[in-house]
Amino acid sequence: MDYLDVIDRLVDPVAHGGRAEDAFDVVIPDAPGYGFSQPVADGGWTTGRVAQAYDTLMRGLGYDRYGIHGSDNGAMVARELGLLHPEGFLGLHVLQLFSFPSGDPAEFERLTPQDYAGLEHMQWFQSVGGYNTMNASRPQTVAVGLSDSPVGLLAYSELFNSFGNGTSLVPPEKILLEVSVNWFANAAAGMSRSYFDNARSGAEPQVNHAPTGVAVFADDFQTIRVFAERDNDDIVHWSRFEEGGHFAALERPDLVAGDIRAFFAGLRSA
Repeated sequence: MDYLDVIDRLVDPVAHGGRAEDAFDVVIPDAPGYGFSQPVADGGWTTGRVAQAYDTLMRGLGYDRYGIHGSDNGAMVARELGLLHPEGFLGLHVLQLFSFPSGDPAEFERLTPQDYAGLEHMQWFQSVGGYNTMNASRPQTVAVGLSDSPVGLLAYSELFNSFGNGTSLVPPEKILLEVSVNWFANAAAGMSRSYFDNARSGAEPQVNHAPTGVAVFADDFQTIRVFAERDNDDIVHWSRFEEGGHFAALERPDLVAGDIRAFFAGLRSA
């Protein structure tokens, strides 16, 4: 539901001041267990497995070349597709790259004052992001309560908990629409379980070699380029916006769509 206002901007860029050659076909899947997706009957739906499923989906729809955009969980799935780098994969555009300090003091020597502000934001998020720990340790316990009360789901939803920034820019009717989809689909268990599966995946850190674009919004997680380039060695596009938060596609669809177009246009001209 985040991308309803982005679809037409990508499908018909001319109507929004863009060029016809920048038009996209747009496929917006829900990850297994989320939203409109059917509830999952088995475990192990890590972001890596979801990425493989998305590649299978695109091949099944007849696309032999495609790219991906993602935010939050979608950004992690997008990076997993970068790690897979299947034949015909063009690249990934994300709103966050979740790269953190390695402990090497030399990394800090290259940080800017803006980067240090981003580190403070990370520390703040760790202090309030308890739902990550809860979902990753006892997802079914959480799901019982969230599946029993729409008010509980609304209160617990990432629309209010995630990063605590930017949500005031999202109209209330869109917040209710987002939560209602997950309520009527009874998706709380699937969404919570994904944290548990990822926490126990045993995946080793890998470097993403696929072409990567990043858009950082002012009130969202602040991706720090020094760390991001350590984990993703082909970052070819980097944008920073002085407005917009974690749900940028809902808050600033023009900026998100424009940056997606710019990233993929840059790949075509490279």
